Amino acid sequence: MKQYFMKSLIALIGVCLVLVTGTASAQQASFLEHGRIEFEKKRNMHAMLDEMFKGSENSSWLELSKKEMPKFTTTYFDLYFAPQSTLYKPGRENPDNIRMRESPADANVIYTSLPTQETVAQKKVFEQLFLVKDSLRQIKWKITDETRKIAGFDCRRANAIIMDSIYVVAYYTDAIITPGGPESFTGLPGMILGLAMPHEHVTWFATKVLIDDIKEETLKPATKGKKVNSAELKEIVSKSLKDWGNYGKVYIKDIML
Repeated sequence: MKQYFMKSLIALIGVCLVLVTGTASAQQASFLEHGRIEFEKKRNMHAMLDEMFKGSENSSWLELSKKEMPKFTTTYFDLYFAPQSTLYKPGRENPDNIRMRESPADANVIYTSLPTQETVAQKKVFEQLFLVKDSLRQIKWKITDETRKIAGFDCRRANAIIMDSIYVVAYYTDAIITPGGPESFTGLPGMILGLAMPHEHVTWFATKVLIDDIKEETLKPATKGKKVNSAELKEIVSKSLKDWGNYGKVYIKDIML
């Protein structure tokens, strides 16, 4: 009887350990501090062409250009995150884009330091590389009650205006503690998994979140490029494209995001 009691006690302890361990693992999996997120960036190229060449007299050329390119282009980016920093960079290739010209921001590599609220962004403008060092953009988000599930995570919607007139919709999850996002978008109480700028015809949405053991020290900023800050980059690009009309305005907005 004593032997049976001891076996039962050991079995009960084992069950309790399994339950405790399982609960701890579930809690750990629910609140992530390290990992990698794949973002799918989609651009409505036909709508962008309409904006770039608004008022143009050569409507036949515009329609021909639309026929020669897909309505939407898709590119992929990876966001590596740890508790104090993020690194956003181009991800896997999309074979459908082989015949497409590289668009502004397609080669962006952006490092964000959350404790210092600083960012280092490597940006390619035509054939020249720039290394943009600056403080993080301060975004006045308005959090709403609207929710949406993205890549398996429950997300809440927030809205904002950036660069004086660009309307932004973001969806963030507090299940990922690092307060980051695609490009240099931050400032919400969790990770941004969905981002849309409807009037700019572009979206970023997470397709998957991988629980990778990303070490803080492996996330490092790019080092190549002409060193400037955001204001200096805008001045350089604006001077170069001052005679490009609406096309130049759209290009500048893409570069400055």
